[in-house]
Amino acid sequence: MKNTVKAAFAAAFVALSAPLAMADNHGTQNIVEIASGDDRFSTLVAAVSAAGLAEALQGPGPFTVYAPVNDAFAALPDGTVETLLKPENKDQLTNVLLYHVDDRKLMAAGIPNGSTYFKPMLTSERLCITKGAGGVTINDGTGTMANVVIADIKASNGVIHVIDKVLLPGTRPACH
Repeated sequence: MKNTVKAAFAAAFVALSAPLAMADNHGTQNIVEIASGDDRFSTLVAAVSAAGLAEALQGPGPFTVYAPVNDAFAALPDGTVETLLKPENKDQLTNVLLYHVDDRKLMAAGIPNGSTYFKPMLTSERLCITKGAGGVTINDGTGTMANVVIADIKASNGVIHVIDKVLLPGTRPACH
């Protein structure tokens, strides 16, 4: 069973990483350009645009973006994305997106082993990032754990780590 899970994860990793590696262009594109160039980030790109954050994320940075793929947004309760994208919910959408951004360039090698609190750009909140033999996971304020499925996509203004869940603010996540 364990080998089956590892094989499935490895296959998913290869399927996700191949096109992204080509989109990386060795760090010559900014974060928004990389995300815009890959259809798997279309929901994230739409959200960043709706929140008015695209210009900021094209700036000099440095930024680390924990970027959920479309499937992560689709896994949210029905109507969540549509509600967040409404103009009257721009502040809430902005908070969710800022929860996915750090104002430093954090390469995977720079994340300490074990569990550590990190302060995202949504400064009232914290993320618990755990690095171990199984990879890197991120616990959000709702108790959801996201897996980093692709790390270290280099951009001209930072780095993208692809995650499989949308991170949501809430109570302080437990680091263990």
